[in-house]
Amino acid sequence: MMDGGQVTAPRFALYNPVTGEFDVENKGVSPDIEVELDPARWRQGHDPQLEKGVSVALEQLKEHPVPPIKRPKYPVYDWQKVRAEATKGQATSGAGSGQNQ
Repeated sequence: MMDGGQVTAPRFALYNPVTGEFDVENKGVSPDIEVELDPARWRQGHDPQLEKGVSVALEQLKEHPVPPIKRPKYPVYDWQKVRAEATKGQATSGAGSGQNQ
């Protein structure tokens, strides 16, 4: 692969001696919210899991709104002053006077 990644086949499983089972195999992750998958609605173009996820996210946004972003005032620079200070600093540091040679 171009990015240095690898693809491997699983060769081991995680066994739990307390339960006597392989804990991770064929279990997946338990959902936070159970959603019934209705094949008829799926064929009509609905995705119950996505729709529930969006409704929960919108509810949480209503309960915990995002605070408005306070933009700082745009900085205005006097470039001639900045350049003068930079060249003044070079002149007083001994640059070009042969002290550092």
